[in-house]
Amino acid sequence: MLLADMGAEVLKIEGPDGDDMQHLGPRDAAGQPIFYRALNAGKKVRRMDLKNAAMRTKFLRLAESADVLLETFRPGVMARLGVGYETLSKANPRLVYCALSGYGANGPLARAAGHDANYLALTGILFRNGRGTGAYFDPPLADDAGALFAVIAILGALRERDRTERGCEIDIGLADAVWPLQSFQVADYGERGYSPGPEETYLNDGAAWYRAYRTRDGHLVALGAAGGPFWKRFCEAAGRPEWISREADPLPQRSLIAELDRFFAGFDLEQCVARFEPADCCFTPVLTLAEAIRSGQCQARQLVRRAPAGALQALFPAWIDGEPPGTRPAPRSTQDGFED
Repeated sequence: MLLADMGAEVLKIEGPDGDDMQHLGPRDAAGQPIFYRALNAGKKVRRMDLKNAAMRTKFLRLAESADVLLETFRPGVMARLGVGYETLSKANPRLVYCALSGYGANGPLARAAGHDANYLALTGILFRNGRGTGAYFDPPLADDAGALFAVIAILGALRERDRTERGCEIDIGLADAVWPLQSFQVADYGERGYSPGPEETYLNDGAAWYRAYRTRDGHLVALGAAGGPFWKRFCEAAGRPEWISREADPLPQRSLIAELDRFFAGFDLEQCVARFEPADCCFTPVLTLAEAIRSGQCQARQLVRRAPAGALQALFPAWIDGEPPGTRPAPRSTQDGFED
């Protein structure tokens, strides 16, 4: 989808029965799958049975003129179907072939099944987040990071192809994609052998100045007063100057957290917003999705808009030359597949 946003012509090949995503999640008023349509906006969709020799020949013909092939099978499946990288690169030496799997092409888990929660569970993230509950993430962190790193790798490979006239094979595991997101934690483990637990670091609720709190009327507010003057401004706006020096309290700051819990429990959300937003101390209410979409900031940025056909879309998050991104066309099939 992101490559299509940047102007690529994307043809998605589905199996003869279509994508399982068509059966996941809610339906619109016309009975169409909302999640499937959102993920495939901007793409053409074609169904092909690669176990069928004639279909496989057609697929190979498509690959001969393609710039990029992205596949999400478990390692080895494409080769068993007769359309792996070795075969395709002979037919098209300029092809950039990206395999995006759960755990990458090698290692003891290479052929294991998994979903986002499993990848986070096996990379240390699920353990230390969610205040010790093992809460799952929404949106899926590893899935999204893997897709973003795949786009980055593909764009880099295309740039290198400009120099060498040859494509390459890219191997990305979704579980691998979250490791660069943990650069702080990995570096700390390397130096001190420290493996963080729940609510022990400033990024996972261990710091009083970087944490969500509940107000008297049951709402949540987010305090992100990390670094610079923000904590001092918060403390002054709160009328608690004695807290300023406690920014440096050792982590986890459980005593100070308890004090802020009691403090925020004494105010309604409206009172908190009136007091702290003018202080410019990195304080915000915690919005629902509906509230966020209706917010003035979201409306001004124009990155969540309805396409002409009516679907509400989260668009590519970049303005170019002062213009917001355009909406995406609905997915369309070239044969036998999903029709808009």
